[in-house]
Amino acid sequence: MEEVAEEAQYFRSEIALLNFSDATFKPPLSPLLIHIDPLLPNGHTCSASESDPSPTSQHQQEQHHPKDAWLPITESRNGNAYYAAFHILNSNIGFQALMLPVAFATLGWAWGTVCLSLAFVWQLYAIFLLVQLHEYVPGIRHSRYLFLAMAAFGKKLGKVGALFPVMYLSGGTCVMLIITGGGTMKQLFKTLCENDNGKTCNAHALSGAEWFLVFTCVAILIAQLPNLNSMAMVSLVGAVTSITYCTLFWVLSVKKGKPNNVSYSSSLSQEHTPVAKISDVLNAIGIIVLAFRGHNVLLEIQGTLPSNLEQTSKIPMRRGVSMSYVLISMCVFPLAIAGFWAYGNQINDGGLLYSFPEFHKRQITKFSMGAIYVLVIIHCLTSFQIYAMPVFDNLEIRYTSIKNQRCSPLVRTCIRLFFGGLTFFISVTFPFLPRLSTLLGSMTLVPITYAYPCFMWLSLKKPRPRGIICCFNVALGSVGMLLSALLVAAAIRTLALNGLDANFFRP
Repeated sequence: MEEVAEEAQYFRSEIALLNFSDATFKPPLSPLLIHIDPLLPNGHTCSASESDPSPTSQHQQEQHHPKDAWLPITESRNGNAYYAAFHILNSNIGFQALMLPVAFATLGWAWGTVCLSLAFVWQLYAIFLLVQLHEYVPGIRHSRYLFLAMAAFGKKLGKVGALFPVMYLSGGTCVMLIITGGGTMKQLFKTLCENDNGKTCNAHALSGAEWFLVFTCVAILIAQLPNLNSMAMVSLVGAVTSITYCTLFWVLSVKKGKPNNVSYSSSLSQEHTPVAKISDVLNAIGIIVLAFRGHNVLLEIQGTLPSNLEQTSKIPMRRGVSMSYVLISMCVFPLAIAGFWAYGNQINDGGLLYSFPEFHKRQITKFSMGAIYVLVIIHCLTSFQIYAMPVFDNLEIRYTSIKNQRCSPLVRTCIRLFFGGLTFFISVTFPFLPRLSTLLGSMTLVPITYAYPCFMWLSLKKPRPRGIICCFNVALGSVGMLLSALLVAAAIRTLALNGLDANFFRP
């Protein structure tokens, strides 16, 4: 009896879901169930194959064990290649790409273009590795990055290596979006309220924390959509707005002409010590490397696509990736090249988002500038949904593991309100978090994007030892980890020299 009780406790725990992160495939149109031997009410066990023909036994499974069908990432698998492209575009293109001309100001035309091209190809290769690993074993799907890491590296090592980076890149990105979106709302109000003579109107302006609260409330209101697949149209809006404002920034920067005394020489001074030059170069490379993101939600996006034994989700996902990255390349490369051409080494450290209004304030109407700010705000709101979804999913895994039942609409709403309140509190407490983005991104985004996919491929696919593919992935993953360490060291040195204005609770 004790053994039966222990076995039942095991099945009710989260471990069952972690070990089998997605369900084994059943015949088409049948529900996807976790690949474990479920404990029936009479104390006996039955295999999945025995339970397939019986709707009653399937219902018993759903009543007694957490299922992917309960969770927001995999609740709906009716997506397609276009939906995947919408999600990828919405999560990959963002305000971080507006920083690329800053990197070119340090690296120059040639090395800037080379580094940007290499980073683009490298992270795209890592994406296709992840797409393949999503269903590396027929019948098993890994719809969460953390679970794939645990399958590749082992439960303990996978959690140690991937838990913090994945959770930071989800929750931390949401905090960054609140700070950026709320700050842009404040800038929008200031722009529209400012008179032609430069004086601000008498309208009451909200404080920084109040703008953060407005942004968070709107973001959590949108987040009430039940699952990731239901947010496809939200991601479409985010993709359109992000492509639009990225295009407007570089087109208008070129059209309005260059400021006076623009120079394209490297910002590296001859008076700098070799260590200082290396640090500046690494910081510039860090800007380029961190401009590409979204790998931590890629498997989750692929988890919304249908799959069965006859046709996997790899084909539509590859189509979605291909479509989205054609558009991403059409945004990223012009932003970097045209932005650097327009401003040279006079580019503001905040990138095009601050340089454009600084140099062309008198050449563009406030309503046009306001429209660009609105596009940035809308994209921040929609991108928030993609990065918050893994956190919602993780919290619901905890709930379903404890309660052994699906989250009710009320519980789901409370979970999302809790997350919204937590991210709002962190954004108000640490409004200087963007100044730590290079340091934190080097610790989290670089391994997740550039190194882990290569090592996971080696662990799970087990290519021929000392073969070309094996050596290539070992080298690429090792360089990725080395790059992460170097970028962390350069970011720490920069913070030590420049200091950190830690304006706690004063956004």
